[in-house]
Amino acid sequence: MNKEITVGIKEIKARKKLSDLFFENLTLVFALMIIVLVVFIIYEMFMDSKLSREIFGFGFIFSQDWNPVKDKFGALTFVYGTLISSIIALAISLPVSIGVAVYLSELAANVFKTAISFLIEILAAIPSIVYGFWGIFVLAPFMRTTVQPFLQSTLGFLPIFQGNAVGFGLLTAGIILAIMVTPIITAITRDVLKAIPTSQREAAYALGATKWEAIKMALLNAKGGILGATVLGLGRAVGETMAVTMVIGNKAQIKASLFEPSYSMASVIANEFAEASGGLHISSLIEVGLILFAVTFIINSFARLLIYSFTRKTEAK
Repeated sequence: MNKEITVGIKEIKARKKLSDLFFENLTLVFALMIIVLVVFIIYEMFMDSKLSREIFGFGFIFSQDWNPVKDKFGALTFVYGTLISSIIALAISLPVSIGVAVYLSELAANVFKTAISFLIEILAAIPSIVYGFWGIFVLAPFMRTTVQPFLQSTLGFLPIFQGNAVGFGLLTAGIILAIMVTPIITAITRDVLKAIPTSQREAAYALGATKWEAIKMALLNAKGGILGATVLGLGRAVGETMAVTMVIGNKAQIKASLFEPSYSMASVIANEFAEASGGLHISSLIEVGLILFAVTFIINSFARLLIYSFTRKTEAK
């Protein structure tokens, strides 16, 4: 009898091991599918941009020419527009995001914390096309009639605030992007601050630290995670398409003034791909997309690495 029970238990364990092994391999297949998909996307974009790479080589990245009529293409103006608009977005968004995150994690009462957190989630959920329409009908006119004239009258001696106040341009695109990336940076920074052990705050108060000194200590301890959140927000800004397309002005040029229209890598693809007729034009747009993919991939990987390293150090403590 005992022998039969033992055999039955062994059979049950064998079936469990078999089911566990099946489930483990099935999830492994799903994970590998993601890797294969990313590799496939890179391969297809690389092969479809072959014509452009063969004709222009590495000079494609450093050329300002973009003339579909003469089959002359270069991505420098789009790289410039993407980077400058993203930097403007971070310069505006980062202080606001850190301030909101500190308030939510350290100072806010529960009723305000819930309400503000909900509104931040709503901002993150708004489609980019809605931001674009708001930029066209509200932000751009306000920039043209109020903000840009004010900047010209007060800081017009600086090259970045010279030029025609038309409302659309790099500065407007940067402000739209700042609004869009603020929820991302705020949410991650808040989570990073919450991940700091309570014992560290209690130790700071026990040593006579003020509220601000305790918050300063938390920010210093969370600097790696905040940097990761910032880089992740940068990746979001770099890859944004519709909202930027609607307010950046869509003109392939490099100008010092932030009031001037410009172009981003995502917006040129959205604007011209449907109307591209020649094979070289399509290949050049795909190469721009390949560059954008590479930049976004590197930025997001770096951000994830920073956040992971911070989380690991925090758990070790």
